[in-house]
Amino acid sequence: MSTALRICPLCEATCGLTLTLDGSRVTGARGDRDDVFSQGFICPKGASFGEVDADPDRLTGPLVRKDGALQEATWAEAFDTIAARVRPLIEEHGPNAVGVVLGNPNVHTMAGALYPPLLLGALRTRNLFTASTLDQMPKHVSSGLLFGDPFAIPVPDLDRTDHLLMLGANPLDSNGSLCTAPDFPGKLKALRRRGGTLTVVDPRRTRTARLADRHVAIRPGADALFLAALVHTLFAEDLTDLGALAEHVEGVEQVREAVRDFTPEAVASACDLDAATIRTVARELAAAPTAAVYGRMGSSTVAYGTLANWLVDVLNVLTGNLDRPGGALFPLAATAPAPRPAGPGKGFALGRWSSRVSGHPEAKGEIPMAALAEEIETEGEGRIRVVITVAANPVLSAPDGTRLDAALGTVDFMVAVDPYLNETTRHADVVLPPPPPSQSAHFDFAFNNFAVRNQARFTPAAVPLEEGRMDECEIHARLILAVSGMHGAPPSAVDDLAIDTTLAKAVAQEHSPVHGADPKAVAARLSGATGPERRLDMMLRLGPYDLVLEDLRRAPHGIDLGPLQPRLPGLLKTRSGRVELLPAPIVADLPRLRAALDAEPGGLVLVGRRHLRSNNSWLHNAPSLNSGSNRCTLQVHPDDADRLGLADGKPARIAAEGGALEVEVEITDAVRNGVVSLPHGWGHDRPGTRLAVAAARPGVNVNQLLDGTRLDPLSGTAVLNGFPVELAPLP
Repeated sequence: MSTALRICPLCEATCGLTLTLDGSRVTGARGDRDDVFSQGFICPKGASFGEVDADPDRLTGPLVRKDGALQEATWAEAFDTIAARVRPLIEEHGPNAVGVVLGNPNVHTMAGALYPPLLLGALRTRNLFTASTLDQMPKHVSSGLLFGDPFAIPVPDLDRTDHLLMLGANPLDSNGSLCTAPDFPGKLKALRRRGGTLTVVDPRRTRTARLADRHVAIRPGADALFLAALVHTLFAEDLTDLGALAEHVEGVEQVREAVRDFTPEAVASACDLDAATIRTVARELAAAPTAAVYGRMGSSTVAYGTLANWLVDVLNVLTGNLDRPGGALFPLAATAPAPRPAGPGKGFALGRWSSRVSGHPEAKGEIPMAALAEEIETEGEGRIRVVITVAANPVLSAPDGTRLDAALGTVDFMVAVDPYLNETTRHADVVLPPPPPSQSAHFDFAFNNFAVRNQARFTPAAVPLEEGRMDECEIHARLILAVSGMHGAPPSAVDDLAIDTTLAKAVAQEHSPVHGADPKAVAARLSGATGPERRLDMMLRLGPYDLVLEDLRRAPHGIDLGPLQPRLPGLLKTRSGRVELLPAPIVADLPRLRAALDAEPGGLVLVGRRHLRSNNSWLHNAPSLNSGSNRCTLQVHPDDADRLGLADGKPARIAAEGGALEVEVEITDAVRNGVVSLPHGWGHDRPGTRLAVAAARPGVNVNQLLDGTRLDPLSGTAVLNGFPVELAPLP
């Protein structure tokens, strides 16, 4: 028996694990007590690492469709098939004939961070669809508009704040999101122990809400109205104080006028809250020595998602808590570019192009995932004929999966980079399965940009790559070569090109650590046994901390880079060089929110929910995670159940504009009256998959209730929460 360290890739907390090995088999996982970031914390997902790693349903080699059926093939045959099919279709129909779909697990691997941008560059397609428009795109858009950079996302300084106002987030079950924080529960408990205040705004009494000092059971979808009333109260009661931020912010008085109509009394009915509660929350926020406002899924995947995310940071600005310790700060990852001098930037633009069929404006280079089916189905120039999915299962995660399921069956060619034959990848002509996570090196390129403490950790593969497997980075590199007309070139050519291109730009930038150097000489100094490791070493050298890959190798438990620090105005990339508090697209969307003041709330609305043993659809095939209380049930308040004649444990029919589902009822006062809750990521009942555990307990796909027409207009994000449903008992 032996041990090996591994950063957990199963959620955004990125905890350090100590794996127990029997030869090349992972027999156990516990928290790494010496990890500089997680300090031994572990959740059920991390504890199940060995079970997920050894899942017998994981594909061990590529599949290629022959005579209508997917069959085992060699790696050479798989890439030969891709090269022979994709390039001719691009040459005949143009680059936009390809649609690329990136799923959530994509950002949990080194390969998923390093290669998709190169794939998109090689394809030159505008048809990019990602999980962001089912999740976090409103935050990217609001940050882009406020700060000029859609990746400049402030996170709450959990370890030092005195007051945390949290909306639509349940980190005791999700472990945090767009806020990378191992032991999020422990940090919230520590906040309260030091005399701080936790306020949770959520229509469900979640595990997080039960921990709070104040639980505000808002009506789903009303977050933006509630936040606008908080902003109104700050102005009306002279509670704003920007402090040191004042010289870096423009548009404060314009915001005052923009929220003039959103009094606590005006929003109370739509929020189903009393005006006094709204005023109290605003006053407590303003009075706290330090405070942070943080919103997630429940405030993003709603009709006013971008406005809600904008208002979150407006509150942080107006209370002087943006960019100060104890407030909301911007992380500085070890692989981020070295900070540039403060000054105006290029800004952030929306709608640089639009989708072909419905004219959805792009956001951050992406088209709404909800538009994928129509872009495949609709004939004409630019129709998507080739689909490439990377760690994605949109048949379950996007609205109207039945329509998308049928559309994927009509494409000319489909490639899937995925370890499973799931509800989406079963349509592929070629499936390229990455190896289990124990056989891959790991560095968190994405999540360190949202971490509540700056740190850097690298773990090499815990066990050698099995014979017949191909490293995930090599799979991506060979895929890029196959679709770009360079099939047959060594995969190292992809990494070499990335290094050469990056260094050519870096040596020309005055603020770069390698400004004026010979790019070839810099490239020659890079260490690493593989192309991805050399690229990581390069990014560390170009980053803000004067690190190299060897530093991380010598520190297997990670390097602590200290608490988050103020970064304004240097990170601002707006055209003014200031925080632009009331951008024009926000102004244009505010009338839609004002109209909601007059809407009459009524009927049942649905919200999703998370479970500690789950992460969307991709962990339902592990027996220990698909068990116990992790059930696909429809939670209903007792009053609503009595009114509708529903019984606990009995079936009911739930319907909305996208369709109807039959689901088991769970009566609980954890949801407020007028609200029902059904978890996301289930519906494992389609034929042709190889997910034995998931198929034995399939649940239902909540997104089938939607037809894809409900979108937040600024971000293109699907409205997955707060939409009306009809409910009735079944015999």
